[in-house]
Amino acid sequence: VQLQASGGGLVQAGGSLKLSCVASEQNTHTSYMGWFRQAPGKERVFVAAIRWRDQKALYADSVKGRFSISRDNAKNTVYLQMNSLKPEDTAVYHCAAGPTFATEIRPYEYWGQGTQVTVSS
Repeated sequence: VQLQASGGGLVQAGGSLKLSCVASEQNTHTSYMGWFRQAPGKERVFVAAIRWRDQKALYADSVKGRFSISRDNAKNTVYLQMNSLKPEDTAVYHCAAGPTFATEIRPYEYWGQGTQVTVSS
């Protein structure tokens, strides 16, 4: 399985961005899709995850109410809509796929390359 993330960029605080992650295929190992982010000098942390079959979602407390994760079956694509962006959201965002609903890194088996999100103050 290959994951291709895109949509990052530079935005002012309070602005919005929408990230996309295209999966090369759907199987039991991609039943759950997640987004993680890694700021310079910091560990990679959970942002959001979605269960493919019914779009049940999980969010990190830091993004609840501002970010929304969704998926498009026909396009094998998961989206992360990011609103009210803050400078502390600046990071490289990575999408991932795995067989379980998780906020930890380890259960995810496939990872896409990162896409840089920079929020200026």
